[in-house]
Amino acid sequence: MNSLTLVNFNTMSIESNNNVKLRVEELTLIFGKRKKEALAMLEKGASKSDILEKTKCAVGINKASFEVFEGEIFVVMGLSGSGKSTLIRCLNRLNEPTAGKVFFKDQDITREGNNELLNTRRFEMSMVFQKFGLLPHKTILENAAFGLELRGEPKEVREKKALASLETVGLQGYEDQYPAAMSGGMQQRVGLARALANDTEVLLMDEAFSALDPLIKSDMQEELLQIQSKVQKTIVFITHDLDEAIKLGDRIMIMKDGIIEQIGTAEEILTHPASEYVEAFVEKVDRKTIITAESLMFTKPARLRLKKDGPMRAIRKMRTEGVHFLPLEDENRVFLGYVWLNDVLKLAREKEGSLEKALKSEVPSVYKEYTVEEMLPLISGNHYPLAVVDRDNGRLLGLVTQTSLIIEATRFGDEEVKQLKQQANDI
Repeated sequence: MNSLTLVNFNTMSIESNNNVKLRVEELTLIFGKRKKEALAMLEKGASKSDILEKTKCAVGINKASFEVFEGEIFVVMGLSGSGKSTLIRCLNRLNEPTAGKVFFKDQDITREGNNELLNTRRFEMSMVFQKFGLLPHKTILENAAFGLELRGEPKEVREKKALASLETVGLQGYEDQYPAAMSGGMQQRVGLARALANDTEVLLMDEAFSALDPLIKSDMQEELLQIQSKVQKTIVFITHDLDEAIKLGDRIMIMKDGIIEQIGTAEEILTHPASEYVEAFVEKVDRKTIITAESLMFTKPARLRLKKDGPMRAIRKMRTEGVHFLPLEDENRVFLGYVWLNDVLKLAREKEGSLEKALKSEVPSVYKEYTVEEMLPLISGNHYPLAVVDRDNGRLLGLVTQTSLIIEATRFGDEEVKQLKQQANDI
């Protein structure tokens, strides 16, 4: 079997790590002088527009509840006015919530006094803003160490930590430069280095890359993913860019008018949009780069076992299933390849007792994380479905048929896909 090397995806196993780092419960934020009246109306189900008309108060966040797991990049996205930036500033109480709670682990941040809150911001949660916020009269090293300076750490200690964080973001050698001499992308790296130097458990990133040029923005996204693979911080990332959300997010939360519309992986949101708004939001996304074998595979295909099934049993099973070939596994259920009916009939005529001579082993297999885009080239020129195997033990998890793959791919009308569809029809 030809085992294909899987691309290094930005995926952390959230399923295997459900330690909750941040928990938000019924978080509500209302702007205006008559907050109590507005909150009472909200509790009774009044709309945002009705509340604004009667109380002159604006509902920024409407009963938001969600969890952020340890080590994940949790992306909050929405259009302008959706409440995403307002929300992230509630997490460290730069915006004071009107109601609801925010927990860091089991610590209720909404009940902290000034000194406790200051320590939370300095030791538990760092923030990276859209506008870099660098001090022009300080060197890059001094800027990276500024949070540590506010914490009162000795100069030698903070400079050592700042140097390490600058190296992490690729700015070693720039320590003595000043912000004015650096590009926007480099300045944003300094802002990220400053947050990393504080070594907090949570990074809050409020549209950190939106002010950058497209190429620099893409570079910074890659930089963040590389850094995350090393430091495994818990990151809440705000963006209005769906492509950025898909690229960075382990999970994505979509907001509209202060309300959470949906939370899920990019694939979950694309395949099962929770509302018409979400469906419209994601309709132009290139699904080829997101939909995976796990979503498309048939998980309970008929199969043959090498030492258990002989030619006659294989013939009966193929005829019962109405197919011309079946996958073959060894005694440990490891996928070996396919056997075809014509080859098995020949073995039966020759009174051969094993299926091994009929095995076609030089066939492509994929892991469940493979995307449609990566699978399409593998079906060209062969007659087999793609076997989805377990990365750790090689066991067969399911099959992705050429038909299901082409149906998914033809949403886009690519010339390559049209050619593949014609090939499938010819087969």
